[in-house]
Amino acid sequence: MLNSLDLEGRPQDTRVVVAMSGGVDSSVTAALLKSEGYDVVGITLQLYDHGAATHRKGACCAGQDIHDARNVAARLGIPHYVLDYEDRFREQVIDNFAASYASGETPVPCIECNRAIKFGDLLTTARELGASVLATGHYVASRRLADGSRALICAADADRDQSYFLFATTQEQLDYLRFPLGDMTKPEVRELARRFGLEVADKHDSQDICFVPTGRYTDIIGRLRPNAMEPGEIVDLEGRVLGTHLGIANFTVGQRKGLGIAKGAPLYVVRLDAQTRRVVVGPREALRTHRIVLREVNWIGDGALDAAVRDGLELFVRVRSTRPPQPAWLRGADGHYEVELVAGEEGVSPGQACVFYDAPSGRARVLGGGFIQSADAKSKVSSQAAGRHTGPQRLAEAVRG
Repeated sequence: MLNSLDLEGRPQDTRVVVAMSGGVDSSVTAALLKSEGYDVVGITLQLYDHGAATHRKGACCAGQDIHDARNVAARLGIPHYVLDYEDRFREQVIDNFAASYASGETPVPCIECNRAIKFGDLLTTARELGASVLATGHYVASRRLADGSRALICAADADRDQSYFLFATTQEQLDYLRFPLGDMTKPEVRELARRFGLEVADKHDSQDICFVPTGRYTDIIGRLRPNAMEPGEIVDLEGRVLGTHLGIANFTVGQRKGLGIAKGAPLYVVRLDAQTRRVVVGPREALRTHRIVLREVNWIGDGALDAAVRDGLELFVRVRSTRPPQPAWLRGADGHYEVELVAGEEGVSPGQACVFYDAPSGRARVLGGGFIQSADAKSKVSSQAAGRHTGPQRLAEAVRG
């Protein structure tokens, strides 16, 4: 007989480590599991020097958040520990964040934090504490498959779904993780917090870049990678100089505002050249991308990745967290993996994630994803080849909506 966490044994005989950030989501996660009788242990990670961010609205894991997590644990009557992960977080997340911007990319630090810190280091700590699972307050779900492994599923609350930030979760990690809030909406979670008497019930949500106390990410980049803040030229697609800038870290692909140049038609950042420190701008149509080259691809779909993409795999991809999945093909090419977008996408930026789904909406399964290494406006898939992959016209129908 399996318990509510899909594990053998009674809840009271099952130890669960809950990652407690001090916010309402992780607090309710701990409260739910405690109410079901599980042996719950709360762990809060101190990830950075939180002194300057203690009173900043939206700062995750700052001093106030540690205080809140400790109070919630005390109310629930569960052990609570604060672990100093500052060095690891600086090396794995902050330094990589700055280096990515310096190379002309637009990184997503939350993905690296989940991959390396929460689902890497913290997961190891949970095992050492004898926990059967690590539970978090992420808005995503997992489902037990016939073979006993688990699939990652989009959250019931589409507006809160965090699957984009969890694509790098490995199958081994996924089998050990649990996400109790995946089938709930945010209002339902806050109501539960009130029922449990948690003082964080109406606490504001944390912001993505938790380690930027001033809200100006360029301050950190300028300190760690000063070359990213060196001046350079703004040029058009033909290389004609239109103006100058104060550092490529101030720009991202698709950006229109803040270019500091005036021209008859609107201009957008088309690409960033870190070596020459050039910001290349052009008309909006120059942003449309059809081919994406990926790096560090993670696969949590069925079977082996190479077998799945042998003839081109139909799926749906999200190239930014705020955009809906769209139809695409995934294929192997010359030792790496490429995505061909059926309808194209504007403003695809290196450094962002390209996440794979088996459906365009609803409770879609996450199949994995990769980081965008480069993007090409021209598609290499011929119309004849594309026709061979449309199968039952599922992709074409998705494009038409």
